[in-house]
Amino acid sequence: MGIFWDLLQQDELDKQQKQADSVEDRVTALETELEKTRVLLKKTLVALESHLNQDIDGDGITG
Repeated sequence: MGIFWDLLQQDELDKQQKQADSVEDRVTALETELEKTRVLLKKTLVALESHLNQDIDGDGITG
């Protein structure tokens, strides 16, 4: 019974490790996507401010 229990516990630990790795991979992908979104938003804001010649984000400068 002891070896069977050890196998079940090891299987559960392996499953949990895979889930943790999966979560870490998803977090990494989301962080990368967030950074790309921030860069695109900044470029869009600069282009819009330049086009309208108006300070939209309140930083005191246009473009």
